[in-house]
Amino acid sequence: MFITIRKWASFLCPDWRLITLKKPRIEELTPFRGLAFLAIVMQHSLAEYIYRADILPADSIMLMFIYHLTRFGTPTFVFLSAVLLFYNYEQKLHYPSFIRKRFGDIYVPFILWTLVYWLSVRLTMYTNWLDAGTWKSLVRELFAPQAGYHLWFIIMVFQFYLLFPLFRRIAIQIKNRLKKMDCKQQNRIVFAILLISGLAYGYLLYLSYYRMGQWAVTPGIGQTLLNHRTSIFVMYIFYFILGAVCAFMLDRFRSVMVKILPWNALLSILLFVYLAYDVLRGSGETMNLNISTYLKPTTFVLILSQMFLIYGILHLLSVKSKFYKLFTWIGRYSFGGYLVHALVIYWISFFTRPLQLAGYHLGFTLLTFALTAVFSLFISYGLSCLPFSRYLVGLGRRRITTTKLDKIEPGMKAPATNSLTE
Repeated sequence: MFITIRKWASFLCPDWRLITLKKPRIEELTPFRGLAFLAIVMQHSLAEYIYRADILPADSIMLMFIYHLTRFGTPTFVFLSAVLLFYNYEQKLHYPSFIRKRFGDIYVPFILWTLVYWLSVRLTMYTNWLDAGTWKSLVRELFAPQAGYHLWFIIMVFQFYLLFPLFRRIAIQIKNRLKKMDCKQQNRIVFAILLISGLAYGYLLYLSYYRMGQWAVTPGIGQTLLNHRTSIFVMYIFYFILGAVCAFMLDRFRSVMVKILPWNALLSILLFVYLAYDVLRGSGETMNLNISTYLKPTTFVLILSQMFLIYGILHLLSVKSKFYKLFTWIGRYSFGGYLVHALVIYWISFFTRPLQLAGYHLGFTLLTFALTAVFSLFISYGLSCLPFSRYLVGLGRRRITTTKLDKIEPGMKAPATNSLTE
């Protein structure tokens, strides 16, 4: 019967790819992306206040606690991107169309928003538009963003897209070998892969945090790479590997996240306390959040624990709950919100920086976070309704014509919205 339906569908729609049977949507990924977006907005909001000279110790400590609660933000985007890439392109990958789509959905918005942030800075200061140095600074922004400080992530994650055929080939070869084994053997091999790669990645972070800064003394390409190592994909490779495991072993991954939930919650609390103490111990009069960078081994463990905890909780929640629906909506427009949110913080800081906020930094941080999140998401939503919105916020809406085939096989319809990583 399926063959008959397929022949009929081919007659109705010559491009069978438009209605080919799709894998079930991984429902928990979109709200997870929404939570990651809010975590990033919170980190950038508190960074606006925590280093101010008039901040009181109580506010500084509270902001440091919030900072550690939201450490999972950026690495989660790498993980979620990997899950969807390996999940959706397991069967077939046409690289030219794949990279062309990513270029249009991700890199073109990066270029446009780099220009927006560069102009927003240049227009608020004296700028000699005839000076060659002015335009050289724009070129530098495309490789090492400063005005749009958060846009480094686009440069980094796009490296994964460029190299995805290599990662996919390796992952599929491993999966094909695992198919010949029983379930217990598969679990042991996958656990060994994660353990070994995790330890190797942890050692890489150790070198990055404690050693690489000392290596970057000799001018040259090596120094440039070391100084910009936070924008190199290798420094986030484990989250990509973890995403591949989740994509290829989805049901087992979900089961493990739920089983370890109580113990993982305890581990998250212990790691949170330890890292907060580590920052307090290493800071002077000003709180030094750089002590807990992404590229520190202990922070890496905390991030993993937080990611696993949130994933397990989201899997247990009902998709019909208001919480789930809210964060699904946020996740749908999170990429556009990510692109614009730093600009919203700039606008807010225009009013807050002249103010004396001693004793109110925590409150203004929370207010800035709320306003930034709301305005960024609604700007993203508004831009997504415009023609060529994919080049503005990486989000294009498309209508799918309902046919008789849809009534026979409703699960064969493609989703009506494209997100950053789909």
